[in-house]
Amino acid sequence: MPRPSRLAVLLPLLLGGCDLAPHYTRPQAPIPPALPHAEGRAAANPADIGWQDFFTDPKLRQVIARALDNNRDLRVAVANVARARAEYRIQRADQFPALSANAGATFQRRSASTPNNNGGSDRTTEQYSAGIGLSAFEIDLFGRLRNLSKAAFEQYLATDEARKTAQISLIAEVASAYLTLAADRDHLRIAQETLAAQQKMLDLTQARQRLGVASGLDTRQARTSYEQARADIAAFTTDVEQDRNALNLLVGAVVADELLPAQLTPATRSALPVGLDSAILLNRPDVRSAEHLLIAQNANIGAARAAFFPTISLTAALGTASGGLSNLFGAGTGTWSFNPSIVQPIFNAGAIRGGVRSAEAARNAALATYEKAIQTAFREVADALARRATIDEQVDAQRALAKAAAESLTIAEGRYRLGTDSYLTTLTAQQTLYGARQNVVAVELAANANMVELYRAIGGGLR
Repeated sequence: MPRPSRLAVLLPLLLGGCDLAPHYTRPQAPIPPALPHAEGRAAANPADIGWQDFFTDPKLRQVIARALDNNRDLRVAVANVARARAEYRIQRADQFPALSANAGATFQRRSASTPNNNGGSDRTTEQYSAGIGLSAFEIDLFGRLRNLSKAAFEQYLATDEARKTAQISLIAEVASAYLTLAADRDHLRIAQETLAAQQKMLDLTQARQRLGVASGLDTRQARTSYEQARADIAAFTTDVEQDRNALNLLVGAVVADELLPAQLTPATRSALPVGLDSAILLNRPDVRSAEHLLIAQNANIGAARAAFFPTISLTAALGTASGGLSNLFGAGTGTWSFNPSIVQPIFNAGAIRGGVRSAEAARNAALATYEKAIQTAFREVADALARRATIDEQVDAQRALAKAAAESLTIAEGRYRLGTDSYLTTLTAQQTLYGARQNVVAVELAANANMVELYRAIGGGLR
């Protein structure tokens, strides 16, 4: 059996090339293995819970759907993904030879007085040519082009994950704006109900003053509470209008009145799994985006290292040339050229080494950014879980406080009518009840907002 030549053995290895990029291993997450206030393990991946499964309010679903269609920031994110994909395709094309076809014609007239004109008379010559060729195709023996293509691909994936992050954030922002509008409408309704009650007490104190039963101080105190309620109504009316403007901006269109919330509904607790560990944070789009950028920088190191080695390129052409157009493709008119070249860096004052060190520094920065993204995600989820652990008790306590304040006001008003207590006792009870009712709305809003924030922090699904 004949022994294979060295060229036959080495040629497949040369054409296969090598990769000078460091081997990538996912860094260990710099966070505790378990999230606080999250005992056990999740029965399902929160990223698999779509926003339509999480947000059960039919009106809110329609508002979110319109925002996903019309929000301009999200459109910018989608356009960025398309641009990154196109840039990856441009970079990837460098790995393949670029073929081009050409055709040309040359017409030249030589006069009789031209030296070496053997004909002794004016002459016109014609030359036609056609061909196909490739120009300066680099043979990627050391993986420079492959690593640049990989880096561009990872940047494209990172941009796509950034688009997903923008979409999740938009869903959360729309839900938060929707809930804030509902809460401010409740604040406005409570202020209006309080104004009506204060009007009745003001009329009562004025009547009692005319009868000599109440003092002018009682009337002034009742007037004070009445005017405070009027001022609050004006402020909450402004808040409601500003909330609508904010919601319209997020949606990218005017939200119809029939889709706006009438009041704030109690928060639910069953939409997300209760058992969570920190491994789920690696599925957050912003964390995945940071990891893709880290892999891209890792590939850039390989491209920078390849600059130490020779660059081999090929230029070749195949065609035909003739002095007449009729026999341009006839026998004996073929032409070809083959021009290989190799360039080996010898001295560049440390520029190549500087390029490698720059790529390594960029990789280290990307690693720190990736680790910071994980730590930030852990902090956001931990804060939301900490809030979730106590919010129900706070809501129950605030409702009980409002109920007790309402009972106190009923007793105080009765004693005032009987002349047992001064109006100051009634005034204090009115202010306590008013503040307690407003705080119930604020705590209910915090409970709803906590669920939205937990959904966003975990990285809820996009479907």
